[in-house]
Order: sequence, then structure tokens, then C-alpha cells
Amino acid sequence: MRTHYTWTLPQGSISLGQRTTVMGILNLTPDSFSDGGVYNDSAKAVARALEIEAQGADILDVGGESSRPGSVPISEEEELRRIVPVIEALHGKLRIPISVDTYRSGVARRCLAVGAQVVNDISAFRFDPAMAKVVEAYRAGVILMHSRGAREALHLQPPMQNAVQQVCRDLEQSVNTAVEAGIAKAAIVLDPGIGFGKRAEESLSLLRNVQALSPLECAVLIGTSRKSFIRKIARIEAGTPYDPAWGTAATVAAAVIQGAHIVRVHDVKEIRTLVDVLDAIVE
Repeated sequence: MRTHYTWTLPQGSISLGQRTTVMGILNLTPDSFSDGGVYNDSAKAVARALEIEAQGADILDVGGESSRPGSVPISEEEELRRIVPVIEALHGKLRIPISVDTYRSGVARRCLAVGAQVVNDISAFRFDPAMAKVVEAYRAGVILMHSRGAREALHLQPPMQNAVQQVCRDLEQSVNTAVEAGIAKAAIVLDPGIGFGKRAEESLSLLRNVQALSPLECAVLIGTSRKSFIRKIARIEAGTPYDPAWGTAATVAAAVIQGAHIVRVHDVKEIRTLVDVLDAIVE
């Protein structure tokens, strides 16, 4: 069903394709759309990171700045203040690799220096061209996510004529930029950026066509967890209480069936069970 890859990291590697890899989300922000403010205390964040590992995650993704619609960028100093102490505190405690969700090369450099092994860049090097050299210097793994527009306009982009074609074309350019900077292709994972500046139908189209990214010869990550496009698909009006877990589960299942190697989620325990059963059925 899936092409198998070996994702090379500074301290080892992860086999991708035989079993769905689960990336657990840890937001150290007061304003993330789903869990803002829950883990912005270092002790709570460390405890949650260890819980994420115990629930079956293969990678921990730590973020210090919300990129939800309407979010406001924070300073590099504030981002470092939120993230670095947690990564340092996890040294020697967490066995799974740590990914840092940032588009700033200075933040990535500091986090890689204290133990992170992956950079998850929502701009695929567009916001900070120096990021490519930082990733190359540390031989880090990197997730190149598709997005359009400047940081403040991520979610204000016009519709695409053909979302699948444009995302594939843009990510091909991102891969070329990374390889030209000296980053090994085996270190690269691609994310089509579902929900980032995309209409609900565009996100659905990308979910239906994950395998369209196969010619780029990189593993694929899909991140749909608790995103607002699920509410739109389900026709649940804004302000109406609902549990996003079920819609998330449906999108994760679709992504795996369509060939995704990694799923990025909040509800690690439940999604671990879902993908393990699904892998057994499909394989």
C-alpha cells in the first residue's frame, strides 16, 4: 500500500511505511485553537510529553507559537522561552524523537542543540531561508509543509484552481530547495498542509489524493487533528458544541488508506488503536 522509507535523524532513523507512524502534538501556547493554555506550564508539559509517549506516539511535536486562523506571531525570544526549557527537561526521560514546530532558524538551531531531532516548518523554508542551512548543519529530519502567503496571511489565500496540482508543484520546489542546500532526501517528509489557507473542498481533495505526492519520493505526513474544516464538512455551525474526535478519526483513516506514512494528532491513545487496527486490515 505504501512505499517504505527510512527517515534519517541525527540520532538514528525511523522506518516509515510498514506501520503508521503517530506524531503526538504538544502545544506550549496560550492560544492554540484546540488546547491553548493547557500545557503552557513546564511541569504539565513534561508530564504530557511522557504521557504521549506512553500512549503510543512515535514522535513528539512541540510547538510554541499558534498558527491557527487569527493568531498573532510572537517574538523569537518568547518562542524560545516556551519551548527550550521543556526540551531540556525531557533530556534523558523521553525515548522517542522530538520535533520542533517552528519556522524560525534561530529557534530551530537552539532546539536542535538541546536534543530535538526534527524541524517541522509550516512554511517549508519560505519564511526564513536560513532554516535550510540549520537543518543541514545538524543533519536533522525536516517536515516541509505546504502553505501560501506571508505569516499573517496564511489563512487568507484565494482558492486554487487545482489544489492537488499546485500543492505537488510547490512541494517539489521545496524539496529541490532542501536538496540544493545539502539536505539528504532521506531526511525529508512532506506535509500537504491540510487546512492551511485551503477551502474545505481543497482539503478534501488533498486527502483523496495523498498518493499524488508519491513521485516526489518522500514520505508523507497528514495533519488534520481537530481542524475547523472538519466542522464545515459535517455542516456543524460555528458556536455549536461538538466533539471533533470522530471527524478527526475519519480523516486519519482516509489518510492512511490513501498512503500517508505519518499522522499528526492530539488524541494519541485513540488514534494509535485506530491506525494499528487499520494497518492490520489494509496490509
